[in-house]
Amino acid sequence: MADREIITEVLARVEGEGAMDVRIRDGQVQDVQLRIYEPPRFFEAFLRGRRFTEVPDITARICGICPVAYQMSSIAAMEDVCGVGPLHEQIRALRRMLYCGEWVESHALHVFMLHAPDFLGYSSAFEMARDHPGVVESALQLKKAGNALMRVIGGREIHPINVRVGGFYRAPTRAELAPVVEELKVAREFALEAVAFTASLPTPDFEEDYVFLALSDPDVYAIEGGRLVSNTGLDLAPSQYDEHVVEEHVEHSTALHSRLRDGTRYLVGPLARYALNRERLSPVAREAADAAGLQDVCRNPFRSIVVRAVEILYALDEALRLIEAYEPPDPPGVEVLPHAGVGHGWTEAPRGMLWHRYEIDDDGTILDAKIVPPTSQNQGRIEESLHGFVQQHVELDDDELRLRCEQAVRSYDPCISCATHFLRLEIDRG
Repeated sequence: MADREIITEVLARVEGEGAMDVRIRDGQVQDVQLRIYEPPRFFEAFLRGRRFTEVPDITARICGICPVAYQMSSIAAMEDVCGVGPLHEQIRALRRMLYCGEWVESHALHVFMLHAPDFLGYSSAFEMARDHPGVVESALQLKKAGNALMRVIGGREIHPINVRVGGFYRAPTRAELAPVVEELKVAREFALEAVAFTASLPTPDFEEDYVFLALSDPDVYAIEGGRLVSNTGLDLAPSQYDEHVVEEHVEHSTALHSRLRDGTRYLVGPLARYALNRERLSPVAREAADAAGLQDVCRNPFRSIVVRAVEILYALDEALRLIEAYEPPDPPGVEVLPHAGVGHGWTEAPRGMLWHRYEIDDDGTILDAKIVPPTSQNQGRIEESLHGFVQQHVELDDDELRLRCEQAVRSYDPCISCATHFLRLEIDRG
């Protein structure tokens, strides 16, 4: 079989700047590299020397799509180091509500605007809208409902300003949440249809033997806390993460790769959450998953679009449940006094577990910061998955293989950054 070289200059519908190189020799895949060449952003460096109270506002700027994830993980770490005890249940409920809004808007963006066009043969959501206007219009309303919940609780939709270490600056009233309830109810009706829609999309027959890692809570589908568990027996507190996971620099990426200490690549994100927490979904979300044909564990990355749709439905259902029982906490937050030490925290961002570690002094000045986002954890596992997928389809012609590879990358919804949306793909066959 002749060696070939395929170069794709731009892959749209992926957040950030990167490239992918695939090398094939004599019909065998030799190497796959997901190259991230976007310049480092140095958030960990310029957090040093800042006040501990500033982390929610600074870390939110890492991502315009999932700022709440960065805020909540940073707050969890700071409350850990400062010894903050259990907060009022309604403060915790408000945080979960806010996070549900982010899950809805982020998943809706990926499912309908970035990934669904792949399955239907369109190059963009704009093209898809010509033939499926109802789906795209409803998807935009779905995202709007998530944004509305973030705005009412967080103060604004992007980079919320109402969250702080210890709680919130202000708690919304029930009257302020009432209009959002109607939007969420309408969105939930479409979300039910969306699970069936995504399940009907034609997906490649491809499965992976993943090691899944996700947060888990015995009482709820874990979002804003819990212990880190795996399908291989791990059960960790936030402070134990560094003992079991190592980061490494690779020459072809400005993002670090993660492995378990035994060398195993692992996966975080919707597939992992679903596999490890399925029984804690709300009844309506479990029923929708069953009707969509999802088994207890989904190992096909292309079917992750269905799992994300199920999580949208769950987040809407959960937000409505929390709002129904909501009473504004008074006060909306507690005073937090710093003292020297190290704190750890994590939450489940839409794309997977997000871990923060901070060291502060007695005055509350940050001495050191470490942030491990989900995409950097997944990057090496994505490369392994692509290796197997390309080998399975190596007989395809260059154009078709290119399209399949692009779709495979998007199935993991990598957030390289939230500034640009391009990935170059290069396949070198010799």
